[in-house]
Amino acid sequence: MKKYELIVPCHFGTEALLKREITDIGYDVTEVTDGRVTFLGDEEAVARANIFLRTAERVLIKVGSFQATDYEELFQGTKAIPWEEFIPSDGKCWVTKAASVKSKLFSPSDIQRVMKKAIANRLLDVYHVNWLPETGESFPLRVFLLKDQVTIGLDTTGESLHKRGYRKLTAKAPIAENLAAALIMLTPWRGDRILVDPFCGSGTIPIEAAMMAANVAPGMNREFTAQNWDHVVQKRNWYDALDEANEMVDLSVETDIQGYDLDNEMVTIARENAKLAGVDKLIHFQRRDVKDLSHPKKYGFIITNPPYGERLQEKNEMPALYQTLGERYRNLDSWSLNVITAYEDAEKYIGRKADKNRKIYNGMMKTYYYQFMGPKPPKRSSKDE
Repeated sequence: MKKYELIVPCHFGTEALLKREITDIGYDVTEVTDGRVTFLGDEEAVARANIFLRTAERVLIKVGSFQATDYEELFQGTKAIPWEEFIPSDGKCWVTKAASVKSKLFSPSDIQRVMKKAIANRLLDVYHVNWLPETGESFPLRVFLLKDQVTIGLDTTGESLHKRGYRKLTAKAPIAENLAAALIMLTPWRGDRILVDPFCGSGTIPIEAAMMAANVAPGMNREFTAQNWDHVVQKRNWYDALDEANEMVDLSVETDIQGYDLDNEMVTIARENAKLAGVDKLIHFQRRDVKDLSHPKKYGFIITNPPYGERLQEKNEMPALYQTLGERYRNLDSWSLNVITAYEDAEKYIGRKADKNRKIYNGMMKTYYYQFMGPKPPKRSSKDE
């Protein structure tokens, strides 16, 4: 079976989580850089990584790496890669994204144009044809330039892995599914513990938690670009990975996962999304104001993505909102509070300095994940707890 070097991008600040996930599914990580983790794997690894990784953005097959300080070097370096091993004579290949950091070549459109021409020249020579019809399968590429080092990845995923297939309806500013999963994984929460999201919006955080509790693989209900590349990843690898995912699902687990929102429409949307994810029986959604947040049990978790006050008219509402969140949290017995926000005065109005404060990029927006840690519960059975 073919061996590949696989590059997996992720949200900045979540690299350690992704590394752990890759190790947990049985692969050796070779490099961790800002926003990317690289590991070695075969055809089966391509399928399993796409289906099982919760915090990943996509899975790329590294097809080449070289130095380029001008466009001629970029052209020649790209042309030297054996593209015919991946792209058939009718394949459609293009650079979907080019990112450049501290490199002499920095224009994405020029990088894309030069590389497209180099690949076409190579394939025309190899296949002994005068033109390439590009009527077959798609082979999108992602290119990273760092200090004049060009790294090219063949995108096996297609639509980003945060698109699990369940979120047909969204809130105004939804949190990405893979980032929601990362926020949960950054806490000691497990499926038998209480989890409440008092600003649940379209339900992403509770749904991701329920999927974890029931062992529902994040990519088992969607498709991937490489599923049609039989010469790169044989079909049986996708079938095997899907069979493995199905065998792991356990919807009989008992959970206490709750999502609140002040907007009735959002509650309806969240319920519908949970149903599409197959975990609606594991979550209780309701219309409720944060000022009414309460729970009779101990050792629960609040994990939430409250409003940031980005719009001017909302900015004035932020102090009272975060103050209320802090007050309700203090009235809970031995709970933990985990808040991701770009609102710079969050700690001030919550009323306590966070035990942990992580910088995480939500897309291009710099946010902070404030973690107020509650005490650990005594060791006892989950039934007693």
